[in-house]
Amino acid sequence: MRGRKPWCERAPGQGPVVRHNAVVRHRDRDPQGRARNARPRDGLGRPLPYGSPGVERIDEELVLTPQESLELAQRLLDEGRPFHAHEVLEAAWKNSPAGERMLWKGLAQLAVGLTHVRRGNPVGAVALLHRAGEHLQPYAEQPPHGVAADHLIRAVADLCDRLERDGLPGITDQQLSPPLRATTG
Repeated sequence: MRGRKPWCERAPGQGPVVRHNAVVRHRDRDPQGRARNARPRDGLGRPLPYGSPGVERIDEELVLTPQESLELAQRLLDEGRPFHAHEVLEAAWKNSPAGERMLWKGLAQLAVGLTHVRRGNPVGAVALLHRAGEHLQPYAEQPPHGVAADHLIRAVADLCDRLERDGLPGITDQQLSPPLRATTG
């Protein structure tokens, strides 16, 4: 390989680079040059091999109203797709005003925690669910957009207690699809 620059000095797009007997591929990028993973994903967001059929992904640049975000996230939770609900809630978090960011972060972490339960990872679930409850706590008394913050905080605590005590057996679909908004009537 005489005359060839070391891998760290080559420009991106010059093909895979071999380093220490491993092939390092250049990252997938969008037209603006931002890193994007083009690998297909399964229904719980786990990467599949390239070329495998995967489920449709949520657009990373999604912009919805808070009500639309909550409705779509709830539908996805109800369908057993908490990873996708997390992507919707994360987009809302990125687009929210400063005073609501921790609310949306808490909701996104709730969805990630539920994803970990569905993936069979109770330890990761409990860690994320505890964080979700902490981020939702400041909104318990006056939650914006009709979010059922107080109910979600209790549901998260109950789910964490159950996971820590009993593990995954006995967790119901209803526990993995808590209502994000307070019901009226």
